[in-house]
Amino acid sequence: MKRQAPLFIILACATLISCQQQMKNTKPPLAATKPHTFTEHGNTRTDNYFWLKERENPEVIAYLNAENAYCDEVLKDTKSDEDALFNELKARVKENDESVPYKDGGYYYYNKYEQGKDYAINFRKKGSLDAAEELLMDENERAKVHSYYDLGSLEISNDNRMLAYSEDTVSRRLYLLHFRDLTTGKEYDEVLQNTTGEAVWASDNKTVFYVNKDTETLQERKVYRHVIGTPQSEDVLVYQEKDEEFSVSIGKTKSKKYIEIISNSTLSSEVLLLDADKPDGKFVPFLPRGEEHEYSLTHDGENFFVVTNWKAQNFRLMQTTTPFNTNKNNWIEVIAHRKDVLLEGVDVFKNFLVVEERKEGLLHIRFINRNTNQEHYLNFGEPTYTAYTSYNPEYDSDVIRYRYTSLTTPMSTYDYDMSSRKKILMKEQEVMDGGFKRENYVSERVYATAADGVKIPISLVYRKGTPKDGSAPLYQYAYGSYGSSMDAYFSTARLSLLNRGFVFAICHVRGGQEMGRQWYEDGKLLKKKNTFTDFIACSEFLINEKFTSSEKLVASGGSAGGLLMGAISNMRPDLYKVIVADVPFVDVITTMMDSSIPLTTYEYDEWGNPNEKKYYDYMLSYSPYDQVKKQAYPNMLVTSGLHDSQVQYWEPAKWVAKLRTMKTDDNVLLFKTNMEAGHGGASGRFASLKEVAFEYNFLFYVLHIKR
Repeated sequence: MKRQAPLFIILACATLISCQQQMKNTKPPLAATKPHTFTEHGNTRTDNYFWLKERENPEVIAYLNAENAYCDEVLKDTKSDEDALFNELKARVKENDESVPYKDGGYYYYNKYEQGKDYAINFRKKGSLDAAEELLMDENERAKVHSYYDLGSLEISNDNRMLAYSEDTVSRRLYLLHFRDLTTGKEYDEVLQNTTGEAVWASDNKTVFYVNKDTETLQERKVYRHVIGTPQSEDVLVYQEKDEEFSVSIGKTKSKKYIEIISNSTLSSEVLLLDADKPDGKFVPFLPRGEEHEYSLTHDGENFFVVTNWKAQNFRLMQTTTPFNTNKNNWIEVIAHRKDVLLEGVDVFKNFLVVEERKEGLLHIRFINRNTNQEHYLNFGEPTYTAYTSYNPEYDSDVIRYRYTSLTTPMSTYDYDMSSRKKILMKEQEVMDGGFKRENYVSERVYATAADGVKIPISLVYRKGTPKDGSAPLYQYAYGSYGSSMDAYFSTARLSLLNRGFVFAICHVRGGQEMGRQWYEDGKLLKKKNTFTDFIACSEFLINEKFTSSEKLVASGGSAGGLLMGAISNMRPDLYKVIVADVPFVDVITTMMDSSIPLTTYEYDEWGNPNEKKYYDYMLSYSPYDQVKKQAYPNMLVTSGLHDSQVQYWEPAKWVAKLRTMKTDDNVLLFKTNMEAGHGGASGRFASLKEVAFEYNFLFYVLHIKR
């Protein structure tokens, strides 16, 4: 699990005069100062707002509510603009919509959305798309009595009779696991508490494996076996991860012959296998974990294919033909390591291997004929895009489903015949307001030069005719952590920015993995500051090239990308007119020193272990909360969720409280906490659009952009 970013973004002002007057008449709340000292490695820190982590303290809730009230008061004259923006965003959504069915186990599965409803309705049909429709789950009905709702997964047993489904109704990512007999409609009495939402069926159609989460740390270290019709108290612990830097998940091989336990840290992994026909058996390691060795498996019924970084920084593909004769000495190389290509994944079919690769920051899909060894790639024909294989459970098929999107191309689903090399567009996301034409927009890939000479890719999109004289507002986004690559994608909501003259930029900074594994290595641990200086270099480039100016530049990031926002706000506040930090990870030292906080120990390999002085000193030197100083800061919007499981609400709360006492400017600083949601914000397709409308409204407010 990662402190991963939700990509929310920003808006509104009715009249500039009334907005300025409103700010003068409204005073922000000030949190009480209650000094708390820490002494680590001979260094003493004083935290005046440490008390804000007391979630059950009425004074804490009162402060969060006061910040929300202040936020509403500042923007109250723009509320009608925010409402209009929401309607604008909603008008682009196809309310009556349906997914492309996929086939698995003799059934076709798909979902629908209906007019005015927030959630999907899930169906299947037996054998043919002309067959009768079977309702699996109406999420709208399940969500009625909850302020937040997320369906984790729907897992069908091998005999197609039993359904396991998981739900989170708090936004804490602690899922309840339920069971239903699809032939009779019977709901089983047992409801499994505190799971990750994953469920894997054994071949007997009555045994399920699941992962239990610790309710305090939210770590995932225990795998249990459950038999349908029995209470959770009788479940058997089949695996417990002892290393606090590892977390476990579960799955099933494509062949359905093996159940997998995958144990991962940032730099190492281990897969344990169990014959799905023998649920009472013992899980056996495919290959015991090794220091800084990461691998993953695909099984075709006879062969294991291994994506591994063993003697291969950018990974290579290996094969072993004898089950459980899995010593590395028995591996046969299928695809060698390449310095300029990152191997991201592989899928296996009877006649083809499908390989997902990344070169020069772009994704590629490669097809290898297993009979002739002939190979080819898909050509996507755009300078920046996202392309990836979809869910393809059928092994004996020459047709693969993949998805494609770009900054100017709505999400598209294709079926591709690997033999004939013909593709069929099965569905393209519709933009419903009638005003979108992709030829009216331009996408580019440009490069900024970092302080050390490294070229940083930037993906850009803007409407044709947007001036390049420094007068256009620009929205600059980045993430830059965990090796997560931020690829270009289409957004209907983003059109509300582009159509008002914005340029939108994704900066592929180090800490991601866009340019290969080394790109990640150069943006973490004792090289983390490269992420921040890369972003700043991108900002300077965009200003120098007249895409925007510092008076029109918006910077945005969420979660670990919110750490980036906090760092640049301290380092170069002069570059930005506005900074938007969604659920930001900003209290780095205090969080990483507390092993009881969710994700802390699991992430030592990402940020460093501050119990070691060299990491402590380095982290302290950039930790946004610790580095707040008396200086002018840009206009800022900070968001959080009271039930956030990834970045606890008190991090942004403390940061904002400290900024209020330290900043020397009169710029707007707003802090909005969703009191009913967590890391991903509000649930439901329309509720989430309200959050986007709110953020866009704030942007337009501070940039003096009228509707």
